[in-house]
Amino acid sequence: MSDTLRDQLLGLGFKTLPKPERKPDTRRDGRPQGKAGPAEANKHSRGGKPGQGKPHAGRPPQQGRPPQQGKPQQNQGPRKPRSQEDIDLAKAYAIRAQREKDERLEAERLKQEEARLRREARAKVEELVKDKGLNDPAADIARHFEYGGKIKRVYVNAEQLKGLNAGELGVLQQNGRYLLVTAAVLAEAEALFAPSVALKVDPNAPAEADPYADPQFQVPDDLVW
Repeated sequence: MSDTLRDQLLGLGFKTLPKPERKPDTRRDGRPQGKAGPAEANKHSRGGKPGQGKPHAGRPPQQGRPPQQGKPQQNQGPRKPRSQEDIDLAKAYAIRAQREKDERLEAERLKQEEARLRREARAKVEELVKDKGLNDPAADIARHFEYGGKIKRVYVNAEQLKGLNAGELGVLQQNGRYLLVTAAVLAEAEALFAPSVALKVDPNAPAEADPYADPQFQVPDDLVW
């Protein structure tokens, strides 16, 4: 409407209607639209979005982790007191174990003691027969005998063979060798260490007791035992 028509209408008595008062729009929280609260204003001033805080420098944002479940604690009640029967049984086991241990130690001690005595006895026999051997390097008669469950032999001459069969000579085992000695030396060695005696002939024993005493039963030298 032009100003001229408006002036004419006003002149005829028409009045302009008052403009309705415009109320600002409000949010749900009661604040006028377009205005932010102090907290939001502070966030916007820092460059963050509403509802998001500024992350700490040097520390990545924590991601959601499932809550750690601790191990269930077992409800351990008071231990049942041991009965007198259990106590007596435990004592019996302990006594038996100690007795078995003592027996093993004693057996080992006896074994070591026996080995020591054997070493000393062998040393005495070795000292006894030093320079008393009668072996003849030129002997060609093999006198066989049994020793240690096996057939052994020592070479003698004809005179020595008679002495062996008559019990006047004997054979000792010394460091893997078979040493021909007199009956007196053989007796002393037997008193010191009996296992060292390899051949001892009893002159009063029947002749069939030693089948190797007779030369006709001598084993040939080329026979492999």
